[in-house]
Amino acid sequence: MTAPHRVAILIPCFNEEVAVATVVNDFRRALPAATIYVYDNNSTDRTCEVASQAGAVVRSEPRQGKGHVVRRMFGDVDADVYVLVDGDATYDATSAPAMIDALLNDRLDMVVGRRIEQQVTAYRLGHRTGNSLLTGFLSMTFGQNFKDVLSGYRVFSRRFVKSFPVLSDGFEIETELSVHALQLALPVAEIETPYFARPQGSISKLNTWKDGFRILGTIMKLYRSEKPLRFFGTIGLFFGIVSVGLAIPITVTYLETGLVPRLPTAVLSTGLMIVGVLSFSSGLVLDTVTRGRREIKLLAYLAQPSLPD
Repeated sequence: MTAPHRVAILIPCFNEEVAVATVVNDFRRALPAATIYVYDNNSTDRTCEVASQAGAVVRSEPRQGKGHVVRRMFGDVDADVYVLVDGDATYDATSAPAMIDALLNDRLDMVVGRRIEQQVTAYRLGHRTGNSLLTGFLSMTFGQNFKDVLSGYRVFSRRFVKSFPVLSDGFEIETELSVHALQLALPVAEIETPYFARPQGSISKLNTWKDGFRILGTIMKLYRSEKPLRFFGTIGLFFGIVSVGLAIPITVTYLETGLVPRLPTAVLSTGLMIVGVLSFSSGLVLDTVTRGRREIKLLAYLAQPSLPD
């Protein structure tokens, strides 16, 4: 099914000298007709040289961060089907044909390689926990349950790639890809793929605590930007409840005596209620803006031709 279509394999790399040749060779064997692109992101080792010797088309992105690299790749490369995979040799190249066939046969826009660990050291505990939190959040927010939101192994249609507005600059790009699909209710699927530990001598760029906090920050930002009415409405409701709680005894005293003996508390209650109303109003306005952004994204998606038969 993959022969009539132009397939591009996109490999973002940062100091992957040890693993990149393996990745290029494995994908060349799995998809011999595909064009393999390695985008180097300021590596200080021999990543570019090794990738070039392995037969990949090597290009560079000077702005540091995976999000910047993906933005550049999606803008530069023209193809019908795109395979995005990390250059650390942890993903299974032999799964790519099945993922592409699923994309074409079912006319999907994204197929995610759901990682199945083959070794205990393949998946860090902190990364697993963050993945579970983010996956649960997206399921709760958008009503569709991904099993592996942070997987770096994905296959896309041209429609998806050319309509996707890359905004993040780091590893949050995987989350952004999933949210784009969920926002527009695009047809997507997950396929289980083996997931291996890094080869000897290859060093992970992930930091459990730092990336964990970034995941939590990503969750809050996504909730604020994609569900603003719910986010700011909850804040407004909280301030409103506190305001009413403070106002009740003051009101009772006023009705009994005609006096307001605790003026500072009355002022505080009034201020909290104003803040609550403003928060709720902001949520209403931003919800309208979010709907407009979603419509623009959908129009950009529909403007792209579908996959050829």
